Amino acid sequence: MRSSARKRVFNLRRTRNMKDVVKEIKDAVSAGKANEVKAKLSEAYKAIDKAAKRGVIKKNTASRKKSRLSALLKKSAQ
Repeated sequence: MRSSARKRVFNLRRTRNMKDVVKEIKDAVSAGKANEVKAKLSEAYKAIDKAAKRGVIKKNTASRKKSRLSALLKKSAQ
């Protein structure tokens, strides 16, 4: 139980980090800050990949999230 509780803290931290970065990107897109989005995109990819690597999310979920973020960036650039 102790090890599960410890791992839960790490998993929650990774999940929160991933969600925060994605939220920042979506807010920046809605505000029309395209150059800020490009800078945050690599940070989001890093957080998503780390979450997938550690088993917090599955590989296909990570791919889907990254794909949707890049599509959002592409759409906002138009």
